Order: sequence, then C-alpha cells, then structure tokens
Amino acid sequence: MRNLKSFALLVVLLAVSVSAMAQRSFDVNLWAAKAPNKNGLQDTAYIKVFLPDAKRATGRAVVICPGGGYALLAMEHEGTQWAPFFNNMGIAAIVLHYRMPNGNVKVPISDAEEAMRIVRRNAKNWHINASNVGIMGFSAGGHLASTIATQSKADAKPNFQILFYPVITMMQGYTHQGSHDNLLGKDAHKKDEQKYCSDLQVTRLTPRACLLLSDDDHAVMPINSVNYYAELYRHDVPSSIYVYPTGGHGWGMNTSFAFHAEMLTNLKGWLESF
Repeated sequence: MRNLKSFALLVVLLAVSVSAMAQRSFDVNLWAAKAPNKNGLQDTAYIKVFLPDAKRATGRAVVICPGGGYALLAMEHEGTQWAPFFNNMGIAAIVLHYRMPNGNVKVPISDAEEAMRIVRRNAKNWHINASNVGIMGFSAGGHLASTIATQSKADAKPNFQILFYPVITMMQGYTHQGSHDNLLGKDAHKKDEQKYCSDLQVTRLTPRACLLLSDDDHAVMPINSVNYYAELYRHDVPSSIYVYPTGGHGWGMNTSFAFHAEMLTNLKGWLESF
C-alpha cells in the first residue's frame, strides 16, 4: 500500500513538474498582420519561447536561428533541444522559425530582426535585460545570425553572437552553394554577394562572438569561421573560436558528436566570461 501511495505521489509530482515546464514555454507569431516581404511560399514565422524559472533568471536571452541551407529548418537539434542548456544557466532561449528566402534575402532578415525586437519589447514581462540579448545560429542560420550582428541596428542589433559552423561568405569558391543560391539566387550580382559576406561587414561596433566548428567540415569550409574571427580580431571585437578535430557538419546538440561535452563546457565558460 505504501509503495502504491509513493508511486501515486511520484506521478503527481511529475505532472506538476511537466505542467510547470509547459507554462514557461509558448509560441509567439512574429507578425500580427501580413508579413513584410514575399517569398512566394506559404511558410510562417514565429518564435518558441523557453523561459527559465523567474528566480533563476539572469536577464540574459538568446535568439536561436536553426540551420538548413535556407531551404528548411533543423528546429530540434539546432533549436529547441538547446532550451534546457540555456534555461539551466538562467538564460531565456527563443527559437526562431524564420521564413525561407526563396531568392528574397529580406525575408529571413526581417524575421530575425523582428524576433530581436519582440524579445526586447517583452523584456520586462519575460524577466529579460534588453541590453543582454544575443543571437545564435547554425550553418545557414549562422549566416543569418552574423548578418543581424553585423548589419542590423537599434533594437534589432544583438549584444553578442554565437555561431556554430556558420556560412559566413557568399563569394564563389568558399560559400555553401545551396545557401548562396537559396538566399541570393543562382545568378546573384557580385555586389550582393559582397554585401552578405559577414566577414566584410565587421566593424568595431560588431558584438562579441563565439565560434564553434569542426576541422573536418566538408559542407561549410572552416575558412568561413576563420576569416570571420580574423576580422573580429582585427577590429578589436572580443571573440573566441573553438575548432574540434572531428565531427563534420551539423552536429548541433547531438550527443553523438565526439566533443559534445567539451563543446558545452566551452560555450558555458564563454557565456560566463562577460
């Protein structure tokens, strides 16, 4: 009888725990009316908000841009699966489901900028410090995040950036061709390619950065991150770069990544350094 009561109590506690977690997670549509810019698709833009317990909240938040070559979104291992990591550090995690460009570069950029603005507009209610909102991106999502970090202004500009194996350049021979073609089109003008090379847009006002990638990444060449880090260093922007010996591309939060634990330790240490 005692075991039965204990089991029943455990079930209740688990239910309460799950319910409490659910109350801290919710979706917000980016655009109340018609979304700006057209891509000829029927996709939608929204954010999935994961808030830490108010008592543990540090005021920091990060908007997460999953990758997918500007053709799809890896919403789990490059998105929602990161929420517990950040929430356990008292950091709000906001996963962005952005629209695909389909050749219109303004589409995902406008979505990412609006996500940043929404977080700041709701800063008080979400226990967030509007001056401590960063952006994080993976692969093509890393290109989007670095674009926001180097080109966006005012309420859309992040305070820090975290980039995993990011696409940085749009120049032929070094870019990820699929991301390039989906973002700018196969026949993109060179001036547009240069405009969306994030390494060419770095200034002394670019927010601090953390870059994480594998040396054997054959999908997005590591030179993308190396050149970006070099420009950040040249412009006196505080930055760190972690290059793991193996792992390839696209590991995100996958525990199968050989350096998963080390990567989390590196990122946690960097986040605690400022």
